[in-house]
Amino acid sequence: IYADWAGTLDHRLDDSSESDLSSYFSLKHASTRATSANRRLTVFKRYFRWALRERFISADPTLKLQSARQALRVPKLMSEAQVESLLAAPDEDTPLGLRDRAMLELIYASGLRVSELVGLKTFHLGMNEGVLRVMGKGSKERLVPFGQVARQAIERYLLAARPAILGGRQTDDLFVTGRGSGMSRVMFWMLVKKYALRAGITSPLSPHTLRHAFATHLLNHGADLRAVQMLLGHADISTTTIYTHVARERLKALHAQHHPRG
Repeated sequence: IYADWAGTLDHRLDDSSESDLSSYFSLKHASTRATSANRRLTVFKRYFRWALRERFISADPTLKLQSARQALRVPKLMSEAQVESLLAAPDEDTPLGLRDRAMLELIYASGLRVSELVGLKTFHLGMNEGVLRVMGKGSKERLVPFGQVARQAIERYLLAARPAILGGRQTDDLFVTGRGSGMSRVMFWMLVKKYALRAGITSPLSPHTLRHAFATHLLNHGADLRAVQMLLGHADISTTTIYTHVARERLKALHAQHHPRG
C-alpha cells in the first residue's frame, strides 16, 4: 500500500525519505488507533533496518519517526465497599473457601500481579514480619508488606485449609488446588468472576482490577506516589501516574457531591 502511494509521487520504496514516511502516516493513519499505527510503524522500521543492513539504502528514514501517543487507559475502579463485598464472598466453612479468601485478601493487601500471586512459594512468606518476597517482571525481586487482616486470612488457610486440600501431598506452592498443584492464573481469574457474581458486582472484574483498587485506594488515603510505585513494582513512575488520574477524578466527584458549593 505504501509503495503504491509513493509511486503516485514518483518515488520508489527504497528512495523514501523521512518526510515521505511522515506524510504517509499523517495522511493514512490520522484516524487510526495509536496501537494499530504503531504496529505498522514497527513493520516499516524493521524493513528499512534490513534494507540498510543489506546496503540497499544508505540511511534509515525511520530513525527519527516516533510512535503515536496512546490514549490514557484509565483502569476500572472498584469502590472500597465493592472490595469488601468481594472479599467476604467465599464460604469460610470450607477449605477451598478459606484458600480463596486468603488469596483475595492478599492480592488486595499487596497489589500483586496475578502471576506473582499464583507463583508464590511458602518460603516467600514472612508471617512474623508481614512481608512477601516477590519475583516480579524482569526477574526483579521486591519486598511487599501485607496487613493484619490478610495475615489472619493466610494463617487460617495455612493451619486449617492447606493441609486438607493437599491430603498429604507435598509442594512448595503457597496456594494449592485439590490436585496438589499450584493455583493457575486462569483458575484464579475464574474464582474472581464467581465471587463477583456472588457479591452482586455486575461490572467486569479480573484479578488485575484488585491491583488497580489497591493502588487507587492507597492514593485516595494519602499514600505517596513513589511508595505506590515501589509496591507495585513499576520500573517507571509514569506507569504509576495513571492512578493519580483515577484518584483525582474520585476526589472531584466527592467534592461535587458533598461540598455546599460543589
